Amino acid sequence: MRILYGVVGEGMGHAMRSRVVLDHLTKQGHEIVVMASGRAKPFLQKHFAQVNKIHGFHMILEENRFRLGRSVVSNVVQGLTGIPENIAAYFKMIRDFSPELVISDFESWTYIFGKTHRIPIISIDNMQALNRCVHPKEITEGHESSFRLAKTFVKSKLPYCEHYMITTFVRPEVRKPNTTLHAPILRPEILAATPRQGEHLLVYQTSEGNEALAKTLTKTTIECRIYGMRRDIKTEQVEGNLRYQPFSEDKFIDDLASSRAVIAGGGFTLMGEAVYLRKPMLSVPIARQFEQIFNARYLEHVGYGKYAESLDEETPIVRFLDAIPDCEARLASYSQDGNNELFTSLDGLVDRAAAGVL
Repeated sequence: MRILYGVVGEGMGHAMRSRVVLDHLTKQGHEIVVMASGRAKPFLQKHFAQVNKIHGFHMILEENRFRLGRSVVSNVVQGLTGIPENIAAYFKMIRDFSPELVISDFESWTYIFGKTHRIPIISIDNMQALNRCVHPKEITEGHESSFRLAKTFVKSKLPYCEHYMITTFVRPEVRKPNTTLHAPILRPEILAATPRQGEHLLVYQTSEGNEALAKTLTKTTIECRIYGMRRDIKTEQVEGNLRYQPFSEDKFIDDLASSRAVIAGGGFTLMGEAVYLRKPMLSVPIARQFEQIFNARYLEHVGYGKYAESLDEETPIVRFLDAIPDCEARLASYSQDGNNELFTSLDGLVDRAAAGVL
């Protein structure tokens, strides 16, 4: 089957999980063309031949806060050159490929193509949980306005798809039809990792210059292997109990699998990996980014970790360290069969699309 696959480029989680799904679809013999924005494009190009660039929204972060004004200006400026690229890619797709199915990981241009040409669309992402599931009060309490705004945005992003596959490590009540819940999509490197009990904390921080976090971590006296805070370093930099790491996917995964626990943001991909490896996690979402707050609160709700608004002081980390044994006990009962259940469900949907009954 000819499949047009769209991947949003904001955050690498979309690209990493799409790589897993694309690899499965390719092995099933499907012909695939990928449209990706941002960093997703060069990442996916390393693994697949037909990957095309398309303009997408990006965020500017400073001190773990989402800077709305600067993000809007940057996107408007880049959009003036990005929109013509989108149009060119759009019509090239019409002329050269003629897809029979669209799969979108929260990407709008492939969705628009599918709707315009009456091609069935399957949505695969974690974001649709905001709109298509029922959530307990404690998940949204104090952020009701942000929740309604995020829910409206997600609802308007990819409306009226033929099916929504939502990845999640919890099981909220589904409130809309044509919606199924599936375990988080795991990259093969995570599936191959051997979890073991270590003494260090794995710290992943995507915004540079977070000095307040560094000072707080120093006070714990626990070894912290830190990724992301010094992106340009080529070798490990050690400052007391803080060990700043250069980027290395293999070492990052090994440090994750052998960690005592994890401190990171509210991104879904790493959170799902930590849950799978049964590593308690302290989640510190990007301020004003409700989707991350939503993930972090659910993590605490099911007892797999803790949620903190900031780490400017020691209290949240102390509370988290004390809670690690309880989190480990909760995580001990978590299990998933790799990606097999999702692949089986996806293959069934693709077969239905091929038969014209999706």
